[in-house]
Amino acid sequence: MIRSLLAAAALCAVLPTPALAQAVSQEQLDERYDRALAAGYKALFLCGAIAGAERNGATRSVESVERWELSGIQAPLDSLVAEMRARPIRIQSVSSDGAPARGALAAFAVEWAEGFAPRFAVNTGADGCRLAPIGMDVGTALDIGEPELHDPDRALTAQPTAGDELAETGMEARYGQGTRTTAVVVMRNGSPVSEAYAQDFGPLIPQRTWSVAKSLAATIIGAAVERGEADVQAEAGLGLSANDPRARITVDQLLRMASGRYSDTPGNRTDPLYFGGATVKESALAWPLLDRPGTVYRYANNDTLAAVRAIEPTFADHSPTDLFARIGMEHTVAETDWVGDYIFSSQVWSTARDLAKFGQLYLDGGVLPDGTRILPEGWVDYVSAPSGPQPDGPFGYGAGFWLMNRSEGVPADTFAAFGNRGQYVVIVPSQNVVIVRRGEDPVGARFDIAAFTRDVLAALD
Repeated sequence: MIRSLLAAAALCAVLPTPALAQAVSQEQLDERYDRALAAGYKALFLCGAIAGAERNGATRSVESVERWELSGIQAPLDSLVAEMRARPIRIQSVSSDGAPARGALAAFAVEWAEGFAPRFAVNTGADGCRLAPIGMDVGTALDIGEPELHDPDRALTAQPTAGDELAETGMEARYGQGTRTTAVVVMRNGSPVSEAYAQDFGPLIPQRTWSVAKSLAATIIGAAVERGEADVQAEAGLGLSANDPRARITVDQLLRMASGRYSDTPGNRTDPLYFGGATVKESALAWPLLDRPGTVYRYANNDTLAAVRAIEPTFADHSPTDLFARIGMEHTVAETDWVGDYIFSSQVWSTARDLAKFGQLYLDGGVLPDGTRILPEGWVDYVSAPSGPQPDGPFGYGAGFWLMNRSEGVPADTFAAFGNRGQYVVIVPSQNVVIVRRGEDPVGARFDIAAFTRDVLAALD
């Protein structure tokens, strides 16, 4: 837990003690909760985008993040986010000549309710940004020295990068009306062949992976299996006791979205964890069982979160950060909840080039260029096999990866990492190709990744 050695009276509001308790309607409670979630959403995305860019030696502005990551999001958060004031907190620093200098980003604060503490996302550095629980004040949230409070700096924005014609086709509306492509990288035979970026983005600008993180989670678990520290057929440690039927759920069933557990929304939105400051332990692990494990497919963030937590003891000696570094993903950061548990169902920030390296690892059978094996022999076949119950729709599902075996004109061995708002890492073993498409697609717009994959592969022939 991050502790504080500071107080920021300009941001900390004192919550008055009411003379009398007041009853509120459910509608009023829901409206207040939505505001709290919207403020958490805004704080976390501003912190993640700007701190991530600065960590990589690049820049993003508040205006840029508002234009891309904070627009086109789900209702009612979209309208609420737009009206909320955000303020960066930077550590005071001194330049070489002794003059005050613009310091490192420490946190973002977003005001959301009069008389209540703002929502804070705190920049931890190597582990990205953490969202503080609702109601936590800045004095408790930070342990980083005396901060400076700034109005949003809108002057620093990444400049567009000249792109290649093939990659730039991914920017076209023909792949989905209203979609917004931010980056495309195409690799063949281990070398980049095409790359393009939208305004405000470039090779050093990370974006949130959303559910592409689930495929990264499967990779981290695979690395633990290769080291002999995990077994996907082993029980995942769920349930309250040995006779709890949830105790028999395996890591494999979690990776295949087949735990049989209940989730409260289709797709398991996980808003309390993602934007409310709740923890993995309190929000994802204790859901009841509805079906026999291994028999029903239900896409659920909670399953990936539980699978990663099952191998958490291995992180002391083999952290995800270390694995990313070995793969060459130098600009990728996996974020955690407030108590340090990884949110590998969604909350990873990465660049398009890093995700291309991730895809290349699978083309290379889990072996690094120097011959070091990272993933078990046969792991590519394992994650891309539809051996569990399957979803309805145009794509199948393996173990942490989507399968494009139902996509007309796409090689049957193609599998992919998919994420919200149009994040895609497509892996085509038979053609030794990786296609990365990043986006900030608004709600209701869907990029046609199957059509784009077909067109890219045809252009490479």
